[in-house]
Amino acid sequence: MQPGKTAGKTAEAKRPRTRTQAVNREIILEAALSVFAKHGLRGSTVDQIASEAEMSKPNLLYYFRRKQDIYRALLEATLDAWLEPLAAIDPDGEPVEELRRYISAKLDLARRRPEASRLFANEILSGAPVVEDFLKGPLKALVDEKAAIVRGWVGEGRLAPVDPHHLIFAIWATTQHYADFDVQIRALLGTQVDGPGFSDQAAQAVLTIILSGVRPRD
Repeated sequence: MQPGKTAGKTAEAKRPRTRTQAVNREIILEAALSVFAKHGLRGSTVDQIASEAEMSKPNLLYYFRRKQDIYRALLEATLDAWLEPLAAIDPDGEPVEELRRYISAKLDLARRRPEASRLFANEILSGAPVVEDFLKGPLKALVDEKAAIVRGWVGEGRLAPVDPHHLIFAIWATTQHYADFDVQIRALLGTQVDGPGFSDQAAQAVLTIILSGVRPRD
């Protein structure tokens, strides 16, 4: 598997598509993301997704046979987007800047695609019935690879001593918090969440906290 590409793609996703088919498929996925975010997998129906997509149910079923296939496609797309910046961490780069780039990319994804983050969180909280094999296989392999890079940087004195796996977990938890716990953040901070500069302020705070902890000590 190439880094940043999920395993187990559906046969439907592998067939070459025309531009119209690709556009319609994206319309369906965007509509389904909205429906799943409101009702969850069990509470959502194909009829609801078709209505949200402003598409007939038979037309939708041409692209996806079941709502579970749409759900899987959404999870695959989310994982592809999240793993691409992780896979891009360069062992020959400057460690703090490589981590800064990765954290910034994850924060940007959480800001732009909060519903996708919550969809994935709900999948994990449900025991990962769809992505468990991926978590134990390709994801573990990629994380172990990047953890080895961080461990090498620590050994060279280019980062402060830190457990690489727990560093990655901390980055995931902190960046996805702004999507998964949006309701809590809004309850605590009120209208400033929608104010100008809030995203930049949050990003700067997260970067300062994490990167200050991993910068090499004199």
